[in-house]
Amino acid sequence: MEKRHDESIQRLQHWVRNPSISAEDRGMDEGCELLMRMAREAGFQKAARIDTDGHPGVFATLDAGAPRTFGLYFMYDVKQADPSEWTSPPFDALIVDKPGFGKVLMGRGAVNQKGPEAAFLAALHAIRGAGKKLPINIVLVAEGEEEVGSPHFRQVVQHPDVAAALKKAIGVVMPAASQDPDGNVSVLLGAKGVIEVELVASGERWGRGPGIDVHSSNRARLDSPAFHLVQALATLVDADGDPAIEGFGREARPATPEQKGMLDDAARRLSEDTAKKLLAAKRWAHGVSWRDSLEEFLFRPTVNIEGLVAGYTGPGGKTIQPHRAVAKLDLRLVPDMTYDGALALLKAHLAKRGFGDIEVKPGGGYDPTDTPFEAPLIQAQLSVLRSAGIEPAVMPRIAGSYPGYVFTGEPLRLAAGHFGLGHGSGAHAPDEYFVIEPANPKVADWNGAVASHAAYLFALAQ
Repeated sequence: MEKRHDESIQRLQHWVRNPSISAEDRGMDEGCELLMRMAREAGFQKAARIDTDGHPGVFATLDAGAPRTFGLYFMYDVKQADPSEWTSPPFDALIVDKPGFGKVLMGRGAVNQKGPEAAFLAALHAIRGAGKKLPINIVLVAEGEEEVGSPHFRQVVQHPDVAAALKKAIGVVMPAASQDPDGNVSVLLGAKGVIEVELVASGERWGRGPGIDVHSSNRARLDSPAFHLVQALATLVDADGDPAIEGFGREARPATPEQKGMLDDAARRLSEDTAKKLLAAKRWAHGVSWRDSLEEFLFRPTVNIEGLVAGYTGPGGKTIQPHRAVAKLDLRLVPDMTYDGALALLKAHLAKRGFGDIEVKPGGGYDPTDTPFEAPLIQAQLSVLRSAGIEPAVMPRIAGSYPGYVFTGEPLRLAAGHFGLGHGSGAHAPDEYFVIEPANPKVADWNGAVASHAAYLFALAQ
């Protein structure tokens, strides 16, 4: 790992400098080709493009002649980035000093997800470079649409060759940078599901208000599609901001006594001050305690406005009455909620409240996931961390989402999780980073992050 340190950092920089942004249809074919090439260079004997109705996936296999096989989930797409919001250009992948954190690689995809994935690939290079035999076979399944809700990932997993290979796996892992800046680590047993959806109010569809943008003096005699949308949005939550969609969360499975115990332990192990600092937050919603905020975070379904656009938003004023207004929402789901069920409830709610004219345009999304604590995939993570002197907090799930349901659900019913040391943050935000040389010795440096993946491969093989 030490001999190949510079090489592996340069590989990550090259990857970040080649953006593949699914939402903008930018660099996607190139991103797919680059991932296939990196897989082959890391030792995968086969790497193939899997075409879908959207952007392509990647299927690669590394046959080590081992008795056990595990699945690896990658995404090669990243979120959009506005360079004007960044202190270092998002696609230059520069290593910069970040006060309090150390030297970091800054760029879009640095932690979500190219950094952790590059660390895993570096582990394969290091094992082979040391003349060691890989102890486990690997099936790599990747997509280029995670950042738009994975609308076609099931087509990749259901490909006959991919499905047959995954059936042999003991589970599927997504590489991660799981350390807080103070060195604490969480082991995660699942993830929330998500729905991404647009709500569109327009004069044309409503039959009221203007059918084109008009001078704002007409507001005296025309209804407002923009206010119509705002009024509809206000019905989706109550006065405290909690979901008010009728029936939404009805199926939500409450925390079990075992899971409540995990949260009690996590609240002791994890730092509230660190969490607030990362979020630039001063208090938790509803004024709850740190312990209760963790339960809310992981077990409460949510309705969130990602973006809200109507009319003119440039400098100065422009006295128009817009004919169209759009809200981008995401709804986070917990077990046993489903994408289809929650979307149906949203549509029914709007219709019942008198907003049936508002167009509901679902994007991607998927169901939540669960993996049992006893799964070998999870136990191997615990053994690696404890051998490194780290006692992790075990969390019932992450509050974010990824399409793990295609692995944990029918027909595969595999364990699925996340693993990897190192720290990074800023996913979906400006100045996203992955720590290369940490200021805090409790956080793994780049070589430590690579080493965690190498150790995990040997633990999985046991």
